[in-house]
Amino acid sequence: METREKLVYLADQMIRKRGYNAFSYKDLSVPMHVRNAAIHYYFPTKADLGIAVIDQTIQRFAQNKAAWEKLPESEQLRMFAQMYAHDQDIDLICLMGSLSPNYQTLPEKMQAKVKQMGEDILDWLTNCLNHGRERGLLHFNGEPYDRALLVVSTLLSALLLSRVLGEDTYERMHQQVLRDVIIENF
Repeated sequence: METREKLVYLADQMIRKRGYNAFSYKDLSVPMHVRNAAIHYYFPTKADLGIAVIDQTIQRFAQNKAAWEKLPESEQLRMFAQMYAHDQDIDLICLMGSLSPNYQTLPEKMQAKVKQMGEDILDWLTNCLNHGRERGLLHFNGEPYDRALLVVSTLLSALLLSRVLGEDTYERMHQQVLRDVIIENF
């Protein structure tokens, strides 16, 4: 892994563990055994680093969507929820869940990227839910976009609540959100 990739990886971990506003370049330079100036070479500002982390997450989600597109919508929904379960397994919260509480304090360029990331997730999930309902694989009341908001907010809050209430909280919420939408037996 190249230095730039390592920096993005470490920043991603710190953002999803502690929050964007809770780390500095010094927190990256120590484990990387480099000076802050070396980090500034790759990322002149912390916002540049934050944008690189968001871009990486957007790219990873695009790869996941491409890998899932041939699956039935019920399975796509399970795979989507599994992304959050993976975060839970490694004691992280999703990037959206970490950046949203501090949205107003983020630089404008980062705010635009966070919004893009959220819209991308919701657009895909809305389409998945809509097509799944049309094909008889998914069932829910209301509009697909509204259900997408509920699914994302449930999975995101499950990660947050599990930090306080324990891992069982995440699993219960994860399973319930899928039961609420997927027709076939779990």
